Amino acid sequence: MSDRQAARLLGRIRVKTRGSPTFAATMTLTLLLLCCFAFLAGFIDSIVGGGGLIQTPAMLLLLPAVPVPTVLGTGKVSSISGTAMALQRFAGKVPIRWRSVGVAAVVAGVMSFVGARVVTLLPSELLRPLVLGLLVVIAIYTFWRKDFGAIHAPRLDDRREVLFGIGIGLIIGFYDGFFGPGTGSFLLFAFVGLFGYDFLSASASSKVVNVATNLTSLAYFAYTGHIIWHIALPMAACNVTGSVLGTRVALKRGVGFVRVLFLVVVCGIIVRLAWDTFFK
Repeated sequence: MSDRQAARLLGRIRVKTRGSPTFAATMTLTLLLLCCFAFLAGFIDSIVGGGGLIQTPAMLLLLPAVPVPTVLGTGKVSSISGTAMALQRFAGKVPIRWRSVGVAAVVAGVMSFVGARVVTLLPSELLRPLVLGLLVVIAIYTFWRKDFGAIHAPRLDDRREVLFGIGIGLIIGFYDGFFGPGTGSFLLFAFVGLFGYDFLSASASSKVVNVATNLTSLAYFAYTGHIIWHIALPMAACNVTGSVLGTRVALKRGVGFVRVLFLVVVCGIIVRLAWDTFFK
């Protein structure tokens, strides 16, 4: 049975049992829990990325009968809504170097689609140990360098920023489509470490790239029918609400708060990948 056929079967089951009070209560509770997780994911993701670490596992747990591609497609509606809102709020208050960041976003969007196609040919599990090691290095380096990302001091000229932006788009865009976990953290680290941005400006810039990669994958999922809209839209509203609150807190608390939250999220991704790599 294909994923699309499974999704249609789930829809028929829902129609047949809709009159059951127990079923209705279960669906209402499930949707309420999904919206709560979407809100939390939007809050975290708007500041340092990593919202998928919260939202995707929750959806897989609460929607066990739904095919995985449909879960991912439904979650993308929520994710891109919150990320776009965070970008809109950051854009007016945090400097974004649109020339270089925009190039990175376009290239990343294209490479995300390429990565999504390649993942059907190669096992993404091959990347897990490598990504785990890189995230450990990032966490140690960020913790050790107390001033890392504290000052916004771009160190590249316009031409080199564009070239670096293309490089980031090629590598991280492909990775996001192929595997995914930690993409926001890698983008944040790249904009701070390579471009010399502070954490707040890097967070805003990473949103531009994230919107592009999410838009590409969302288009693919929508075209192939892997979105449950009556779940996706309420989750999107809650994700946007969390995103608005998250950007407000980030702008108010400043770079130091973003740095601490970045370390917390990176450590969370490390724990999850370590569990998936060594204990599953």
